[in-house]
Amino acid sequence: MNNDEFYIKRCIELAQKALGKTYPNPLVGSVIAHNGEIIGEGYHHKAGENHAEINAINSVKNKELIPESTIYVSLEPCAHYGKTPPCALKIKELGFKKVVIGAMDSHDKVNGKGKKIIQDAGIEAVSGILENKCIELNKRFFTYHEKKRPYIILKWAESGDGFLDKDFKPTAISNTIVNHFVHQLRADEHAILVGTQTALNDNPSLTVRNVEGTNPVRILIDFDLKVPDNFKIYNNEARTLVLNTIKESTESNIHFITIEKENFLNNLMNVLYKEQIQSVIIEGGRFTLQQFIDARLWDEAIIIKNENLILGNGTKAPEFSDTAYKTENYRDNSISFYKSN
Repeated sequence: MNNDEFYIKRCIELAQKALGKTYPNPLVGSVIAHNGEIIGEGYHHKAGENHAEINAINSVKNKELIPESTIYVSLEPCAHYGKTPPCALKIKELGFKKVVIGAMDSHDKVNGKGKKIIQDAGIEAVSGILENKCIELNKRFFTYHEKKRPYIILKWAESGDGFLDKDFKPTAISNTIVNHFVHQLRADEHAILVGTQTALNDNPSLTVRNVEGTNPVRILIDFDLKVPDNFKIYNNEARTLVLNTIKESTESNIHFITIEKENFLNNLMNVLYKEQIQSVIIEGGRFTLQQFIDARLWDEAIIIKNENLILGNGTKAPEFSDTAYKTENYRDNSISFYKSN
């Protein structure tokens, strides 16, 4: 690993500290190095606050070193006026010696413009350092802007004999360690989605418990509004989108959005894109999960299995034939991870 890679790796580590908190903005980390020594670092904490580069610049004790320093950033510095002025202009104004960029920003407001501002100012700029790792860091952001849909994670827990529940009633399948992992997943992702049947059977609140973190946006697919409004999904703990065929209205944190059943998945992607949802965990039930699987409309899948639990009868787990790229064991539970090719 050369020097540039070493510093970009540090940028990625910094950026990850804000996972789940920066929507709709990407995760970005920045490091400032002078003669092989880090003199400043920072990351983007949440939308509306300083970008990573500004936090890194502000952390430099001796600002006179800046013109002889290199600034490293995991994502191309922004070139547009949003809630904050463009970072590329700030880098130009302070006159850094060199700029090293992990991944270029495909977002049409940036897309090479940041790097160009820096180069036009006569500052050396290099990009594509640990590029794949920097793209992986912002897989949600890139998928959202390039594919015009959220990054999709399928998730379910099944028994050793392939059931989601016993006799169609809610059944605990995963152990406490795995539950902790599931809540961390909720805190890391932007939204979580269930269908009518899961909401009716399980009455889930879909919020983050057992770990520190932000509640995801809850998405309920309920065409005929069968889920009673005293169910937990309707409490005021999180922003909630209810996709249905009956009404369009906003009642405090609950947004009812009408959607056509015809060509449903496509319509759903359009709604979630419009609502700026960058990632979504599809939690169930079987029917909803199977629709995504059959359409090959997913980016990652996470399957929890309790080998020793035999339920005998109930809702069958979805049919899914991909091969896991890794499996982790937590006592009697295993978690298998899949990536869509």
